Amino acid sequence: METISKFRIYLLTALVLGGFGVLVNRLHEFQIERRYEFLNRVPGNQSVTVREPGIRGIITDRSGVPLARNRRQYEVSFNLAEIKQAYLAEQRAQKKTTAEKSATKEKEKDIVAIVNETTIAQLRKLDLARNYNASALRTHFITHGGLVPFRYRTDLSFEEFSKLAEHNIELPGVYLALRPQREYPLGTLASHVLGYLKQWEKGDIEKNDERRFTHYIGSEKGIAGVEATMDDLLRGPEGIKTIVRNEKGRTIRMSDYTKPGTGATVRLTIDARKQLLLENALRHAGRAAGVIMDPNTGEILAMASVPDYDPNAFIPSISQERWKSYNSNRLLSPLTNRAISEYAPGSTMKLATAIAGALQGQAERSFSCDGYVAYGKHQIGCWIWNQSKGSHGSIGLPTAIQKSCNPYFNKLANSIGWRDMVQGCAKIGLGKPTGVELPGEKPGILPGSDAWLNSHPGATMSAALTAMLSIGQGDSMATPLQIAAMTASIANRGTYLQPRIVKSAISEEGKTLIADKPKAIRNLIQDGIKPADLQLIRKGMWLAVNSGGTAGKVRISDAEVAAKTGTAQTVENGKKSNNSWVTSFAPYEEPRYVVCVLAQNAGSGGSVCGPLVNLIYKGLFGDEKDQRLPLRAQTEFAGDTDRIEHIDLPKNALAEIRKPANGDEPDLEEYETGDEAGIPSNTSPNITIPPTPTLTPEVDSEGTVIPRALPVTEP
Repeated sequence: METISKFRIYLLTALVLGGFGVLVNRLHEFQIERRYEFLNRVPGNQSVTVREPGIRGIITDRSGVPLARNRRQYEVSFNLAEIKQAYLAEQRAQKKTTAEKSATKEKEKDIVAIVNETTIAQLRKLDLARNYNASALRTHFITHGGLVPFRYRTDLSFEEFSKLAEHNIELPGVYLALRPQREYPLGTLASHVLGYLKQWEKGDIEKNDERRFTHYIGSEKGIAGVEATMDDLLRGPEGIKTIVRNEKGRTIRMSDYTKPGTGATVRLTIDARKQLLLENALRHAGRAAGVIMDPNTGEILAMASVPDYDPNAFIPSISQERWKSYNSNRLLSPLTNRAISEYAPGSTMKLATAIAGALQGQAERSFSCDGYVAYGKHQIGCWIWNQSKGSHGSIGLPTAIQKSCNPYFNKLANSIGWRDMVQGCAKIGLGKPTGVELPGEKPGILPGSDAWLNSHPGATMSAALTAMLSIGQGDSMATPLQIAAMTASIANRGTYLQPRIVKSAISEEGKTLIADKPKAIRNLIQDGIKPADLQLIRKGMWLAVNSGGTAGKVRISDAEVAAKTGTAQTVENGKKSNNSWVTSFAPYEEPRYVVCVLAQNAGSGGSVCGPLVNLIYKGLFGDEKDQRLPLRAQTEFAGDTDRIEHIDLPKNALAEIRKPANGDEPDLEEYETGDEAGIPSNTSPNITIPPTPTLTPEVDSEGTVIPRALPVTEP
């Protein structure tokens, strides 16, 4: 009897729970899936609340030249729930018998079939229909219902917009809108700095917003570059529109409207003309990066990376084919900003070693170069030994920088000890991100630092590893921006300034959100470096350019330049390669510029990067002498992976850069060495995995409303 009683209880419980499940399913159907159908059956007027996205703020260069702005976009979207409701209402009006109604319910059409039969058919008559992705529309309806409009076309011309506006009353659920769309008027110029956008997604809708709004149009968001880091400031406040409709769904009036606001204007430290100069200089190399800084403020006047990409390709979405092409070659990786990616720094690291030595009072010491230094079975050679079994003899710091002597810096680093060596490098920003306002900045690798020790359990900094660190080989990694910032602290005689690429941000109301103010991180003189010792480092860099040193090809007649070359031996795809460098400043006495250039898979820093830095300085100082740098839109540079042993620039290289496209500037009115150590570095891939943007859905068979063009075949 007890068993029978338990069975009855289980059976009753199952029936109750089963009935509850059916009830829940029916509630979901009536309250969610068929909400608009039943709302429109309620007699009387209804209020519809629409969320409109704010207007994205513009991004300009330091002089106000617009780099990212908004243009008018004519858009048509579908409220799929309203289209379905209008279709069902029409069907009900045509049915006369219960049997017909029952049959209709059993054979109720899919939303795609309804859209094609009604809305698309009408648009075809107006010659305004376009192919679309039916699967995406179906998924959109299941996900959003009538809350979120389905964007059908974002490419309407003004004439098409006007034509559709005349017939809009005949098309229930079809909405026209004039919206701002992002535009990058200078094409690929500063693309890695600016970044790109992504359309909003379902997960971006807050739960309370789903209850507040009848229709929801979200805000696009930045997912790369300044568009990402300044996204909160660039987004404008949302607008809210309340519309009153009658029982037939026709608009009677707009009862309330709060216009969308405009986001902040973000002004960059970038100079668009200097940016174009840097980019075109780097295009003489297959894969390269460069930074131009003001050593007195930490402002980045130009930052470039090649190959590059066009941020306009992501607006409003990027084709799957183009996205695949951007990501197909990991060595080229056009979406990677090489200026903030990490590479073996080679002999540019000798400047950091010199600073670390000077902090310990050893800048005036001399060391003997016998061609190489042996650490047990490990031998680190000087470039002169590797070339001709030569040596530099006993030399001081300026000559060691001038000649880029490996044994000098090996011995200097080990004389102060690895701990002081690492601390000295850390004081000038190595081994950690600079904090520039860009996403994805790499910290580099500083052997002996806490981060390195934690990632190498049980490892110790031997004399050999310390020697390798002193010349930027082994595990050492740094970004071009880090090397430029370090060089700036030498140029300005001792102040390490945080690099910055955002000059200011001003709200629509005129409130300062980001102030234009340099940020000094450290004073090397206060830390213990004598001004005279710092001058020895500066003098060595001057000698490297002007007195038979490794950076002779940097020399120009317009100003005295000081520089340091670097050639780091690496391995790429299993083959020997080099990272080639030049870091520099000018004019020597009162520096206004720091220029740092990196080239991948290249020869010596002096022979490859030297001519590029020379070209950049000629453009910079020529611009100061009224030989004005041009401003024009850039197109994509594909780059290549070929080995570059040296660069011989044509005599008209600067003239080609200065020449404006078609003789006119674009309309920008606002619309609304040889210093190898002989030992390759342990190089890891410097590939940034790019954030996934909004991909354009491909046309499918159900969404094909216009026959595709057939390929022409030869007879």
